[in-house]
Amino acid sequence: MPAVIETTVYQFEELSEGAKENARAWYREGGFDYDWYEFVFEDFSRICECLGVRLKTSPVRLVGGGTRDEPKIHFTGFWSQGDGACFQAYYSYRKDAPRAIRDYAPNDTALHAIADGLQAIQRRNFYQLRADASHRGHYYHEYCMAISVERESPTYQDMTSDAEETVIEALRDLARWLYRQLESEYNALNSDEAVDETIAANAYSFTATGRRFG
Repeated sequence: MPAVIETTVYQFEELSEGAKENARAWYREGGFDYDWYEFVFEDFSRICECLGVRLKTSPVRLVGGGTRDEPKIHFTGFWSQGDGACFQAYYSYRKDAPRAIRDYAPNDTALHAIADGLQAIQRRNFYQLRADASHRGHYYHEYCMAISVERESPTYQDMTSDAEETVIEALRDLARWLYRQLESEYNALNSDEAVDETIAANAYSFTATGRRFG
């Protein structure tokens, strides 16, 4: 025989502290099933342009039937020692890259150092260095980037002895920088304050123990 069961439900701010923790845990379990990193990727793409790094892309099919090109940026995180970020790209000299990156990110000294290092090594090689960065292996961190460096000299001059290592390390530093931004964004979105705000904005309801209702 059917029975009617009444349940008292609460808004997040009405819960006890222990129940709020349960509600936060529920949200965190499935709250990041969207492209929360999208703005970090967009920012990184603009930074790459400033530095002379051209990200490789791959076509992604859209729901409506079309496609769009997405940059080949990869990461895992943020709990294991092997977590990190990497990208696939072509690098070549960009005039005034140090100025461009300072205009875009005036307070980011890590990016300034990358731009300055690339500028200096290009100068010693008459601005003829190029690099190709691809992904290798099953993990995603800076050491999963296979980076080849060459000098496109019309007179077949060899690159300086420090050129290859300098360019490779600069691109890996850029991957490390990206991972730090992703981790920072994730931690900010995952903070109690951000989670509480999102739960309240969506007006989710809970039982007294903090279990999601409905």
